[in-house]
Amino acid sequence: MATTFSRTTRALRADGFRRWVVGLGVIGVLLVAWGTWFIGARDARVEVSQTARVEVEEAARAVESTVDGRIVVSHLELGRAVALGDVMLELDAKPQELEQNEARARLDALGPETARLRDEIAAQEAALAEAARAGEAALTQARAHRREAEAASRSARQDADRLEQLHASGIVAESEYRHARSEAEQRVAATDALESAVGRTVGEQQAQDSERRAQIGGLERELAKLEGESRTLAATIERLGNEIERRKIHAVIAGTLADVAPVQVGSVVQPGQRLGTIVPASAPTLKMVAQFRPSEALGRVHVGQPARVRLEGFPWMQYGSVAATVTQVAGEIRDGLVRVDLALAPERSSAIPLQHGLPGVVEIEIERVSPMVLALRAAGQFLTRAAASGNDVTSAS
Repeated sequence: MATTFSRTTRALRADGFRRWVVGLGVIGVLLVAWGTWFIGARDARVEVSQTARVEVEEAARAVESTVDGRIVVSHLELGRAVALGDVMLELDAKPQELEQNEARARLDALGPETARLRDEIAAQEAALAEAARAGEAALTQARAHRREAEAASRSARQDADRLEQLHASGIVAESEYRHARSEAEQRVAATDALESAVGRTVGEQQAQDSERRAQIGGLERELAKLEGESRTLAATIERLGNEIERRKIHAVIAGTLADVAPVQVGSVVQPGQRLGTIVPASAPTLKMVAQFRPSEALGRVHVGQPARVRLEGFPWMQYGSVAATVTQVAGEIRDGLVRVDLALAPERSSAIPLQHGLPGVVEIEIERVSPMVLALRAAGQFLTRAAASGNDVTSAS
């Protein structure tokens, strides 16, 4: 009996030792496997977008207002087919139309006044030309009379000189000589009078010409003022026409309204406000536009990186996700986010009806690293924060 018990004790001791060996072996294998995974495994690290939505390529055009105003007519209907130039919205342009009508009325009133001034200027210029011709004729006649008087005066002076010589010789009587001298003096006086008349004629003609030219100048200045006002009114009418036309928002391409803002007649819109989106009539190429925080995108997201897209309204477990590839990363920050464009590559078996405007979430694979690298990075970040906290405490002290 004692022998049997001793054998049993030795067997138990042998079995216990084997269990420890097996246990240590299992633990060693697990440690090796964990170390291999910890060092050699490659886990994908992804960045998730803040917002994202499906959009068509650059061919899509936004319906935007360039001015502010109140909507009076709206043709915005989701899914409506539009042609190039169709009016999408009409904003209130009543003030501009009233001002334009007033400018047209003033311009129409200036027309007859301008025509009257032109006619009056033409009449004054004709009268000036006629007076110039009449004055030239009168001046020519006066000069002719003066030449005749000069000739008679020379003849009378010659006769008086001749009689003076004869009178000195005692051949001609005193009375005859005096009569000849008096007649010669009268002829000279008449010549002087005609010379003065010629001068007065020239002066009167010049005065009349100056007066008429002054009148014509005044009329031309008044006409220039009216023509300047007419041009100003015409420019005002054209400007107001452009303002009125700007309040009609047209379709810039033919296609379908794929996105419509919730605005109604009577709503007030602001410049640059997006009111809708027109997708081209031809089959569009779709892309994904995602917004990321700068810390998630800058220096981390690059062209060519793979991504997955999960669309709202299409549960991932039922519809799956859509493959995508980064095609463009914005170089500047807008509204605190960075834009990233991605090309979609849906599988043929995908049941998701991709169309413009679908919202979703984008997950971009940034890198594949081992758990050891992640742990080292986490430790480094922890130590950095701890050192920063210590510096803050030292500075506060």
